[in-house]
Amino acid sequence: MKTCVVIGGGIGGLVTGALLAKEGYQVTVLEKNAIIGGGLQTFKRNGVRFPTGMHIFGGFQEGGNLRKLFDYLGVMDKIKLRPTDEDTNDEVSFVDENVTYRLPKGKDRFVDYLSDCFPDEKEQIKAYVDRLFELTEEEELFYLHEAPENGLSHSDDFLGSVNQLMDKYLTDVKLKSLLGYLSPLIGGPGETTPAYIHALLSTLHINGTYQFVGESQQMADALAQVIENAGGQVVANEKVVRIEVDNRQVTQVVTQKGNTYQADSYISAMHPDVLLKIIDSQAFTTAFKQRVQSVPETMSSFKVFVKLKENTIPYINHPTFCLAHADEWPQSMMYVTPPVENQGIFAQTIVVICPMAFEQVRSWEQTTSGHRGADYLSWKQKMMDKVLDCMSLKYPVFRNSIEFCFAASPLTIRDYYGNKEGSNYGFQKDSNNLMLSQISVATKVKNLFLTGQNVNIHGLCGVSLTAIESAEALVGHNTIVRKINNFCPNHP
Repeated sequence: MKTCVVIGGGIGGLVTGALLAKEGYQVTVLEKNAIIGGGLQTFKRNGVRFPTGMHIFGGFQEGGNLRKLFDYLGVMDKIKLRPTDEDTNDEVSFVDENVTYRLPKGKDRFVDYLSDCFPDEKEQIKAYVDRLFELTEEEELFYLHEAPENGLSHSDDFLGSVNQLMDKYLTDVKLKSLLGYLSPLIGGPGETTPAYIHALLSTLHINGTYQFVGESQQMADALAQVIENAGGQVVANEKVVRIEVDNRQVTQVVTQKGNTYQADSYISAMHPDVLLKIIDSQAFTTAFKQRVQSVPETMSSFKVFVKLKENTIPYINHPTFCLAHADEWPQSMMYVTPPVENQGIFAQTIVVICPMAFEQVRSWEQTTSGHRGADYLSWKQKMMDKVLDCMSLKYPVFRNSIEFCFAASPLTIRDYYGNKEGSNYGFQKDSNNLMLSQISVATKVKNLFLTGQNVNIHGLCGVSLTAIESAEALVGHNTIVRKINNFCPNHP
């Protein structure tokens, strides 16, 4: 039996580990936090459960890429998902103008709705949305198609920026702003973010999104069970602090507790910048290290978690995106009301996510959680009050509906996930210099491979699909994709 150590028990590490376990590998996953799961983790505050991430995701419709992947892994019957509303898959509000759009599920309905809202751009809207779906066809893995050994050549639209794509098809400024509502989930500006990232994320939402019912932790636990049932182990609270390399091969990893782990292969699900800090200094060239350290990060965020009083705010079965043109923060935000078992008409909690640059917390960069000082706590309260004021514009009774609330800053995200500068989605992709942020799953260290959001595409879908690529680097090109498609022959 071949052995593999996976460093990092987030989505990328767990899916990669589960795929290798099904291929006969004895897998050991090492997670630095006390709870596995990364963005799938839930945490408890005053007896109430809150999700850390993975609030809204696509790919689980019949025939969807994640539906097929997790069917193959045998975890679909162990997780509870709730589809968002058919008529309002996403709600987008322009707060300053008091205008709200309710985007329906499905490509044709999406196009028809926008055409009714912007009749002068009817033909352009159809052409634009058609082009989005065409661009996703250029990403073979997105549809779990077997990819040629040498990859595919891409169109100019695929490699261009989001703004360039919109300008090519659309003229109405308001329409462009509306169709850019997912920008906070992309993490980069429209003038440089590659159009293919926008296309992949947009089509996932157009096809229909989902939420976890109850704890998102259920998926992490189900993936861990796949690994353990195959004879592997998932070890929490086991932070890797050193990766030893000899003759271009990893010989062992050492944890903070002094434990050592050895295997035939090693997969890092950590941020590459963190990896470079704990691996032997001679493992990678100076040029590679400088390149990794020079890649800008995607935007971080400021999150507010609210426990609501009973029977106060209605449950909303879709995410709401609020866009504002004001000069002061927050310029935009997204909020969700996570569903629970036997969800009624009222929400129990609300999570509000606002994009925030790490520069806002730079002065406390060297501090640790719980020891950031009174000035930080004062700033944090001020930012939370701004978010609550914005929510009060949507719900005038909002403040009176709060049982308790608290916030997390980019520093919280950085320390919890181990992401550089609290980045939400890892490396920022730049259409003007795509090669800068392109990191291969294979490294110059012969038995060390990479997985996670910095390698390819972020989000539950992107990271899970990248896990296939990472696992296939060990077991053979297209091996797992072929098995997934053979296992799910009835999926369209």
